[in-house]
Amino acid sequence: MDVKIEESWKRELSPEFDKDYFVKLTDFVRQEYLSGRAIYPAARNIFNAFNLCPVDKTRVVIIGQDPYHEPGQAMGLCFSVPSGITVPPSLVNIYHEIESDLGRPSVTHGDLTHWANQGVLLLNSTLTVQAHLAASHAGRGWEQFTDAVIATLARRKNIVYLLWGSYAQKKAALVDATQNLVLKSVHPSPLSAYRGFFGCKHFSQANEYLVQHGFQPIDW
Repeated sequence: MDVKIEESWKRELSPEFDKDYFVKLTDFVRQEYLSGRAIYPAARNIFNAFNLCPVDKTRVVIIGQDPYHEPGQAMGLCFSVPSGITVPPSLVNIYHEIESDLGRPSVTHGDLTHWANQGVLLLNSTLTVQAHLAASHAGRGWEQFTDAVIATLARRKNIVYLLWGSYAQKKAALVDATQNLVLKSVHPSPLSAYRGFFGCKHFSQANEYLVQHGFQPIDW
């Protein structure tokens, strides 16, 4: 199957594209976009996280659950919304922690493309969603695909994994914590951020680890 995704990811993930689950998944997703229902993100942005962050440039992985499901928000990068869209509460809390951790103001918009361009893979576990229905495309095969993404990266080393919330932390089983930096906390949602996300200092820890291993720190 010819999947329109960045070339290095296409090479690494090509065994997935002909598997039965992926064929069924793409048939389902195609029908959803053709149904007339609003599906997010726009089809051209389904693989945006990969297109902006090639395999060899990936230094940090942040895992979300599924795309934002309200109009104008989803852009194929977890936690990110286009500039000009109100910054969602979880991202507000992420920015709050960055400011506290690094001692400087963060940006005021919600577009995290500048993180992706520096090697931060902003990966949702499920890559599409029906409008107004969270997790509506869960259990259709995306999770198996994104597990394969993590498994691909797990063959490498010295990558930072920021796993926020129990859903993301399940992916830790796919990663060798002796060869990478795996940082866990509660989710930055307003429902949980005060129970351990604030004060986690993941952003400074990530940068210290990257510098120790010869990489540029991320300009968060």
